Amino acid sequence: MNAHRDLSRWEQRHDYGVGNARAEAGTRWVLWITLVTMVIEITAGWWFNSMAVLADGWHMSSHALAIGLSVFAYAAARKYANDPRFAFGTWKIEVLAGYTSALFLIAVAALMVFGAVDRLLDPQPIRYAEAMVVAILGLVVNFVCAAILHRAGGPEHGHDHTHGHGHQHDDLNLKAAYIHVLTDALTSVLAIAALAGGWFWGWAWLDPACALVGAVLVALWAKNLLRQTGSVLLDREMDHPVVEEIREVIGGLPAGTQLTDLHVWRVGNGAYACAISLLTHDPALTPLAVREALAIHEEIVHVTVELHRCDECPA
Repeated sequence: MNAHRDLSRWEQRHDYGVGNARAEAGTRWVLWITLVTMVIEITAGWWFNSMAVLADGWHMSSHALAIGLSVFAYAAARKYANDPRFAFGTWKIEVLAGYTSALFLIAVAALMVFGAVDRLLDPQPIRYAEAMVVAILGLVVNFVCAAILHRAGGPEHGHDHTHGHGHQHDDLNLKAAYIHVLTDALTSVLAIAALAGGWFWGWAWLDPACALVGAVLVALWAKNLLRQTGSVLLDREMDHPVVEEIREVIGGLPAGTQLTDLHVWRVGNGAYACAISLLTHDPALTPLAVREALAIHEEIVHVTVELHRCDECPA
């Protein structure tokens, strides 16, 4: 026997809600701010001959592309939110955008390494005072963008809030944009440190060296984002705490009921579906009873139950 849980709760969360709209608006603001600052930094880095500022500008250009991708993902998710062809909604469009943003970060790190090594091998004079002003401007812009995205996250759609039984659920698309802004801020801080060292102590090598350090940190953040988004896209959820919670519920069913198969996958931001196969000796157990037992975990929004009774099993 197969049965599906009433999905009214999932349908309510399936819509493109207030949290998504706020996140989309925030990323749009950050996109425009990033584009303007990018042009200023690339122009100033080239004019003042600062590798750190130029790297920050090109770094920001890739972030503008990635943040633009985040905006596009929100728009696509909103456009197709009620399209019945998306069986579990359009949330994974946002996750896919986060994964692609992580790939952009890897490319940025590689370009930073290439540029820094080239400048180490072929040092160039730097106009420190002018470059310092631009780097500080970039840092201020990054703080403003980070504040906008943090506010866009809010209590309903944030980076670090919990849902249900203490599980942490991230908007991975918004998180990707946030990480891009943070890496920009990091690059700005390193640029300021490098310019200060070169200006006051003549350490010209510090400019490309800081770019190398920044590249390593960017790559590490990108790796973490790739892992998180890749796990969702590949439905690698069987090590999630919700799986153990499902097993505990099944263990509390009438004696003689065994879990023979279980599959859990994520279908939304903090929403999971599961397919359960049970073998039972209890003639009174029904799929409805199993669904009601699992209802204590509100993050489980879709349940398929396959129930085999002992008399249906081969000898």
